[in-house]
Amino acid sequence: MDIRDFNRQAWDREVELRNRWTVPVDSATIAAAKEGRWEVILTPVKPVPSAWFPDLKGIDLLGLASGGGQQCPILAAAGASVTVFDNSPKQLAQDRLVAERDGLTLETVEGDMADLSRFAAESFDLIFHPCSNCFAQLIRPVWKEAFRVLRRGGLLLAGFCNPAMFIFDEELEDRGELKVRHALPFSPFTSLTEEERAKAVARGAPLSFSHTLDDQIGGQIDAGFVLTGFYEDYFPGTELAKYMPSMIATRAQKPA
Repeated sequence: MDIRDFNRQAWDREVELRNRWTVPVDSATIAAAKEGRWEVILTPVKPVPSAWFPDLKGIDLLGLASGGGQQCPILAAAGASVTVFDNSPKQLAQDRLVAERDGLTLETVEGDMADLSRFAAESFDLIFHPCSNCFAQLIRPVWKEAFRVLRRGGLLLAGFCNPAMFIFDEELEDRGELKVRHALPFSPFTSLTEEERAKAVARGAPLSFSHTLDDQIGGQIDAGFVLTGFYEDYFPGTELAKYMPSMIATRAQKPA
């Protein structure tokens, strides 16, 4: 299976189903951002601390795997020169919808988060990468490419899943029971039975992968980044949220 192609089509369907991560922000939110009143999220709930951002006026910002008409239009309204990069054409269309509706200038580019070869080295001052690398099989290439396209002193703000959320039986968890089943790292190609995998593919929802903290955090460090910020967040509506935060955000800097 070509996982990138499958997940591209899956996220296009999620737009049609109005998944919460595909619904564009409203005009009032954009108007407030133009006046300097804004916040964005890397994880489901907790806003990114304002201190994590540089002055956005005029900086070159890459929204990495960040389509959906949510964070990137807000960042553009706040003054950044934004390029939205995403695997899903319909997710990118949501960003263009907001831009056209509210008079914003941003660029949308379709592609694989692990391949930024269309961008020259040191093209951006800030990369905003909300929780999405669970839809990629390998993430160390994502960090390496992010490091390459950032200018010296540039920032990578990233959100991702704590791998612990993948150890439980999904069907039982949906019924309120947490039962450890899967060894980590989780992959739909190795962790599910053939029948379960066929059902998952037939549902058409995006397929996700867990990644070790060694790859998530260690991978950023090995790519050359220096971590300068960290927080955890909860994923409301999940059984695991009753017991622990399952989402992580990091702030990393390319040395000057």
